[in-house]
Amino acid sequence: MKILVPVKRVVDYNVKVRVKSDGTGVDLANVKMSMNPFDEIAVEEAIRLKEKGIATEIVVVSIGVQQSQETLRTALAMGADRAILVVTDVTTESLTVAKILAKVAAEEQPGLIILGKQAIDDDANQTGQMLAALLGWPQGTFASAVVPNGDRVAVTREVDGGLETVDLKLPAVVTTDLRLNEPRYASLPNIMKAKSKPLASKTPADYGVDPTPRLTITKVVEPAKRSAGTKVKTVDELIEKLKNAGAIA
Repeated sequence: MKILVPVKRVVDYNVKVRVKSDGTGVDLANVKMSMNPFDEIAVEEAIRLKEKGIATEIVVVSIGVQQSQETLRTALAMGADRAILVVTDVTTESLTVAKILAKVAAEEQPGLIILGKQAIDDDANQTGQMLAALLGWPQGTFASAVVPNGDRVAVTREVDGGLETVDLKLPAVVTTDLRLNEPRYASLPNIMKAKSKPLASKTPADYGVDPTPRLTITKVVEPAKRSAGTKVKTVDELIEKLKNAGAIA
């Protein structure tokens, strides 16, 4: 079984994000970028399935700027077999990404697509669901366990009430949650080997998809700074302050 794993290049989760002075977006100048943590979990899960003999090939794909090659090389160093980079300087939206991935899936014919449940830059949590809808495949979201069995896969997913397990017929789309696994670090020998692994370069036009955004960001602002707390002497005084502050209607 071939597994397709989409990955995204995002601002590293350890970096404190800064908003541009003109409020047009996030300042990415000289900022450390890395693979989206949820996608890293997806790559790790695909590698574990290959180590178990369930998967035969792992193909990673990224949609973004030319520098996304670095993200793909990281996935190749972890253990993926080959990569596809769809190059675009346009900030792609979830539906655009899903449309491109659907075209890639039509070409690659994977038995399973595993991707992160969301990206930490926009927190959209839409691409996996949209991709499953476009392909007409069953989906298992927020996965904390993935157990393939023949032509089916059991996905334990995290829901508000606890856990539920869904049984999906392959091919299927699975989005990963934090508790699925702990991603490995790429060793130096594997980092060197990754440089010689195949990495194909494509464009959205190659897949017949227009990446032009449908949404316009009018303004980006930082969260309001936390104000200092105050002390009250009685419960009545607390209630009065909460009412006046608008916390209680």
